[in-house]
Amino acid sequence: MDIIKMTRELGKAIQQSAEYKRMEASKNANDNDIELQNQIEEFNLIRMQLSTAMQAEPKDDEAVAKYDAQLKEIYTKVMGNKNMLEFNDAKQEIDKMMNGITNILMMSVNGEDPETCDVEPEGSSCGGSCSSCSGCH
Repeated sequence: MDIIKMTRELGKAIQQSAEYKRMEASKNANDNDIELQNQIEEFNLIRMQLSTAMQAEPKDDEAVAKYDAQLKEIYTKVMGNKNMLEFNDAKQEIDKMMNGITNILMMSVNGEDPETCDVEPEGSSCGGSCSSCSGCH
């Protein structure tokens, strides 16, 4: 079997996993949550207003502070929404699964036995967010 075909089969298996199904269900719940969608719209509007206020000449520090406070407030509401909390939890779960798959593949490419590769290498402190990462293990 060719590697690309096997990878496509792995992709199908991932889409059948409980982790993937949970993430998709929580994403749909977010999309159908009118209150959450309105809050996200409000967040984006305030973010644009803050950006405009920060670029204005002369800069109005009061306006910047007002928009910044409003942005933080709406962000807290968005991230505290029960559907968003569920989505974030489901996303962390699938990210953990995908990191494990990637670890096995990378260790295999480096000559390790695929049957005995740890899903999470010893000493790993990967939180799943590549933005704060200094490189893979």
